[in-house]
Amino acid sequence: MDRGIIFDIQKYSIHDGPGIRTTIFFKGCPLNCWWCHNPESQSFSKEVLFWEDRCIGCGDCLKACPTGATQNEDNNKCILCGSCIKACCTGAREMVGREVSTLEVIKEIEKDLIFYDQSGGGVTFSGGEAVSQIDFLKSLLKGCKDREIHTTLDTTGFCDREHIFQIKDLVDLFLYDLKIMDDYKHLKYTGVSNNRILQNLRQLSLSHDNIIIRIPIIPDVNDDDNNIDAIGKFIKSLRKVIEVNILPYHNTGMDKYKRLNIENLLSGAMPPSKEKMEHIKKRLEGFGLQVQVGG
Repeated sequence: MDRGIIFDIQKYSIHDGPGIRTTIFFKGCPLNCWWCHNPESQSFSKEVLFWEDRCIGCGDCLKACPTGATQNEDNNKCILCGSCIKACCTGAREMVGREVSTLEVIKEIEKDLIFYDQSGGGVTFSGGEAVSQIDFLKSLLKGCKDREIHTTLDTTGFCDREHIFQIKDLVDLFLYDLKIMDDYKHLKYTGVSNNRILQNLRQLSLSHDNIIIRIPIIPDVNDDDNNIDAIGKFIKSLRKVIEVNILPYHNTGMDKYKRLNIENLLSGAMPPSKEKMEHIKKRLEGFGLQVQVGG
């Protein structure tokens, strides 16, 4: 398949791999992390985002909706026809997600070739979970390889093992997420077991030399010493990891939950302090790992 669903293309990214990059955000993720700052990435379907501060209360969108979904803010009734978006005169409603072809995305990527060449950058495929659209992802990776564009994959690792191995030789750098080592807690806070994630990472590390581990630090969820030590021991047991990035939780984008009319399970959480991040950094360095705050 040379078509897939994305929800954003971000130019001039500097936190998704080396150099200046173009980040392609795939729509759909098998995880449902409580701290997700891109909740619009979770569903594999298009969604309507409502910007309440733009709404002037004219009612045009309510009149245009054929199902009454807009009247009751009921996502289950919405058929994604776009009538409410077309009727809105202020842009208060926005469709999130669009179907694109490999060629369309490659053309966008190629516009910034000069920046990749000058900075050692390239393209990063993120999400959501890009591997969930494996055929589309593979088509894009091949297109980039044909053009000698550096490729990075930001992944949860929750996928069929054969999918990772179908694309590993097309990926120059893996940004691989680790969150919680205790399987019960992982299931609670992400909606899935971590068994497949850990197994895939162990196997990938046996045959790929460019892996950076990313750990989101979520206060009162995974920032305790027991979890950090367990992650450190696991990473140390792998054949090769370039470095570990610890990423402090941030609450920007939390208003998206309201705009999508979905529950925010981590409402009120605050970013970890600099002292806490430094403590975690030193604790992981105690396992002989190269650790960086941020990525």
